[in-house]
Amino acid sequence: MSVFLGIDIGTTAIKFGVIENGSLVFEISIKIITYGNDVKKYQDKSEIISVLEKGIYAIPEKWRRKADKIGFSSAMHSLLPEKHHEIFLWSDLQAQDVIAKFARSNLAKRFYQLSGTPIHAMSPFAKLLYFKLSNKFQTVKKWYGLKELVLEYFTGRFIIDRSCASATGYYDLYQQKWSEEILAYIGIKKYQLAEIVDTTDVFEMLPEQIKKFGFSQNIQVIAGASDGTLAAYASFYHTKRSASLTIGTSAAVRQISTKIKLEPKQQNFCYYLNEKYFVIGAPSNNGACLLEWSALQLSQNSTEFYKQLPDLLKRTSVGARGLRFFPYLNGERAPLWDQNVKGGFYDLTLQHTRDELLRSVIEGMLLNIRRLVKLVAPSETISVSGGFFQTSELAQLASDVFGAECFYAVENEPIFGLYYLYFQPDIFKEDNGAHFIPDTKIQVAYEKLSQNYFE
Repeated sequence: MSVFLGIDIGTTAIKFGVIENGSLVFEISIKIITYGNDVKKYQDKSEIISVLEKGIYAIPEKWRRKADKIGFSSAMHSLLPEKHHEIFLWSDLQAQDVIAKFARSNLAKRFYQLSGTPIHAMSPFAKLLYFKLSNKFQTVKKWYGLKELVLEYFTGRFIIDRSCASATGYYDLYQQKWSEEILAYIGIKKYQLAEIVDTTDVFEMLPEQIKKFGFSQNIQVIAGASDGTLAAYASFYHTKRSASLTIGTSAAVRQISTKIKLEPKQQNFCYYLNEKYFVIGAPSNNGACLLEWSALQLSQNSTEFYKQLPDLLKRTSVGARGLRFFPYLNGERAPLWDQNVKGGFYDLTLQHTRDELLRSVIEGMLLNIRRLVKLVAPSETISVSGGFFQTSELAQLASDVFGAECFYAVENEPIFGLYYLYFQPDIFKEDNGAHFIPDTKIQVAYEKLSQNYFE
C-alpha cells in the first residue's frame, strides 16, 4: 500500500504527483521562470527550491503523511557553479561558437562515441569548455545540475543519478563512470563532480526536511532519472511499445534499447536508464515553444489561443495553401545540429490569412518532428506525452502527419516513469488512454507535402 510522491522538474514548470496503488490521486504544476536573453538562458536556484517547497506544501497533509517514497525527474543538460545562483539550462547557447569549433576537431567523434551525448551547445561538456576558454568560474570547486541541487537539498549528499550523468557529455557510457579523458580535456577533476548513484538507489531524507514538510519518519528518497528517459520508460512500461514521442517546450522521439546505439553522422543520443535499458533518440529544440510564440506574436487573443486551435484547424486546409514554415526559431538539434539555423515563412503571399500563418507554424513543427520519427521509430506505433497531445485535434493532426498510430495517456508522463522504474507494478490494462489513427487521405497528403517541404 505504498504511497509515492513524484516530482518532475521540467524546463517551464515543476510537476508534483501522488500515486497510490498505481493511480494518480493528486497532482499540481507550478511554473518556473527562465531568465536571460537570446544566448544566455538560466533559472535561479533559490526560486527552484522555493517552487519545490510551495508545491510540496500544496499537497494535502494526509498524502504527505502517507508518502513513504519520493523520487525526482529532472530536465537534462543543466549546469550550476557552486555558490552561484544561475542554473544554466540546455537552451543556454553561450558555448555555441566554442562547441562549433570543437565539432570540427578529431576529438569530437571520439567524445560523442564515449559519452553518447551529441556535440552541441546544450551539453554541460560544451558549457564547461566555454567557461574554461573564456576564463569564467575559474575558482568554482563543485559543479552541480538540477538533480544534484535537489538531491542534496533532501538528503544532504552531493550525488547525481546515472541517467542524468550520462547526459552531461563527460560520462563514459561503457565504463559507467566519469570519463577521465574528457574531464582532463576540460580541466575538471572528478572530485568537483557529484558521486554517481543508480537511478533506483534509495537514500534517507534529512530529519529537518521530514519535519519541515510533515512527511512520514519512514520516507525515503529515490534518486530517479532524467525527464526524457523516464517519459520513454513510462510509455514502454505502460503500453509495451518501445517508441515514444514527447512534445513539450522542445520535442524528442525515443526508443528503449537494451544496447548502446550510436551514429556519428546523425548523432542520436544514447542515455542510461537502468541496468537493463538505454534510451536512444533524437531531440528538437522546437516543440510547443513555437505555439507559445504564435500565441504572443500572431494570434488576436493570446489568452484564448489554445482553445481556438481546434476550430482553426477546421477552417484551414492541409498545406496552408502552399505556405511553408521552417520551425527553427530556437536553432535546431536533430536532424540539423546547427544552432545558427534560422526559421521563417516561405511562399508567403498577400492572399494568406492569419489562420493559415498559424496552421503553417503547427505543420512546420510537426513535419520537422516527422523526420525524427522516421529516423528513430519508422513504421511503429508511438506512445505520446506532453501537453500538446492533451488537445485531441492536435494529437490527431500529429498522427496524420507522422502516418503513425499514436496513444496518449497520463501514465506516459515522467512521474509515472519514476513510479514504474522503482516499483515495477503489474499493469493489467495496457491502453486506457486516447488512441489516434491516421486518416488515410490526410496522411497521403502530408506524405506528399513532406517530400520537398524543407527544400
